[in-house]
Amino acid sequence: MSPRILKLFSVVSVVLLMTACSSMKGKTSAAGSSANEAEEKYRIASENLEAFTPIPGSKTGAKASDRVFFGYDSSSLSATAQKTLEKQAAWLKKNADVKVTVEGHCDERGTREYNIALGARRAAAAKNQLVKLGVSAARVSTVSYGKERPAVTGSDAAVWAENRRAVTVLVDKK
Repeated sequence: MSPRILKLFSVVSVVLLMTACSSMKGKTSAAGSSANEAEEKYRIASENLEAFTPIPGSKTGAKASDRVFFGYDSSSLSATAQKTLEKQAAWLKKNADVKVTVEGHCDERGTREYNIALGARRAAAAKNQLVKLGVSAARVSTVSYGKERPAVTGSDAAVWAENRRAVTVLVDKK
């Protein structure tokens, strides 16, 4: 297949995928409620811990308040996500010599290209909120892994909800 035809096929595929995803907006689904359940489960586990403290018994190496969750095909921050980022910002202000990377992640659905772009929007949303809360933009970088690094494996709504996230990772001191 020629490179020109391959490019055309890729563009058409992305447009069709975006059209299909946009038709789902505004509809309540099991995936949306699972996102709230994943967010709530994580909030309860990390509620009494300072940001970036390892959660005892976590199988994924999760740390308190190091991640926020997103709804299906969304990069909008929920109220819970904003509270988590407030906790991160407060910690980062107390530890001004620490830099972080915000990783954007997606669930397994959608093309690699679409999920890389969505992961980038999720990471940017979290970074922008941290900056808005007083963290220097120079201390926060972003990266998108799309669907390439799932936190949980499987193919159901609960798994997908846990993989739609942005994780703030401590990088190093300035």
